[in-house]
Amino acid sequence: MMQAPVEGTQLVNWTAYQQARAELGGNFVRILGYFREDGMKAVDQIEAAMRSHDAAALVLPAHTLKGESRQFGADPLGDRAEIIENIARHCVETRERPDAALEHVVGMRKLFLETLDLLEREANPLVMRKPQGGFGRRAAG
Repeated sequence: MMQAPVEGTQLVNWTAYQQARAELGGNFVRILGYFREDGMKAVDQIEAAMRSHDAAALVLPAHTLKGESRQFGADPLGDRAEIIENIARHCVETRERPDAALEHVVGMRKLFLETLDLLEREANPLVMRKPQGGFGRRAAG
């Protein structure tokens, strides 16, 4: 079963993002930086575990990425990490290779980077925002 691609605006639940931003206040940008570091490490570990067919080594980085992603409203990334975690846990219990996780691991890095780009762009106060409504626009005619 192939994963359907997730489009840009669907990568982040902006309500959850804004809630996290409000709750974390001045620490938000710093914690988002930790998400970048931890997330890259988790993706590296997930890919390495998949290459070595090590279900046990998939569990913790997938679990970590799931929780941290959802903290920032990155639901599709969190959902994919959860699928990988669940497959890995099942494989540990049944002593099977985590081959079923492969289709979910493929594209994980791209999804992480695209999501992170959106999160960081939104967090950057210097990014130009599109004007809301008609402010500053000339009437057609």
